[in-house]
This record gives sequence, C-alpha cells and structure tokens, in this order.
Amino acid sequence: EAQLVESGGGLVQAGGSLRLSCATSGFTFDDYAIGWFRQAPGKEREGVSCISIGEGSTYYDASVKGRFTISGDNAKKVVYLQMNSLKPEDTAVYYCAARRHVPALVTIESMCGDYGMDRWGKGTLVTVSS
Repeated sequence: EAQLVESGGGLVQAGGSLRLSCATSGFTFDDYAIGWFRQAPGKEREGVSCISIGEGSTYYDASVKGRFTISGDNAKKVVYLQMNSLKPEDTAVYYCAARRHVPALVTIESMCGDYGMDRWGKGTLVTVSS
C-alpha cells in the first residue's frame, strides 16, 4: 500500500525557513512524480512544486519560484521542500502527493496541476507569522 508521510511543518516568522519532508513507501519511487500542494483556509488547494523522480524535471508555482526548492533522495525515498524567505501568505496545510509519471505523455507542470495526483499524505501545517 502506498504511503506518504509529511513532516517538518511548524510556526516560523516571516523571512524564516522550514524544510518539509515526505517519506514514501509502497511504490516504485523512480517511476513517480511527487509534489507538494497547499491549502490555505478558505482557499482551493494549489500545486506548489513537483518533481519527476526518474527524469529529474521540476516545476514551481510562480508564487514560490526562487524561494522554494524541491529535491528527492532516491536512497531514502524521501522528497524535500526547502522553503526560504517565508511570507505570511505561505501559511497553509502542505500535502505531499504522488502519481506514476510518464514524461513523454504528461509534463511535470501538468502533474502539479490539472492532471493531478492520486496518492496523498495527510498534510503538515505551516504557519508564518508577520
């Protein structure tokens, strides 16, 4: 059974940093795209950043580009999201999600957007105070 478990959320002041981790199991890590999504109170869930583990391509939403970095550790089967220069508007529950990815058929941007993911973690709360 596929499992994704997020950790690393917490309370941080604006301008600070956090690193989220997504520990995965139950599927072939290299065959998947894994991403971070977030949902703020009263807002729709949005794709923040995704990575195609086997291909190495990445996608970042414009709101986080230059501040967040996604990376994967193939040996540990963990995906990280390093978040720097955090802003109050980054406050949200952050979810890790995954889906088998065939790069020739679907772009990593689509995996982070309309095409969607089919395996989800339970989320970790990030709160950025002003």
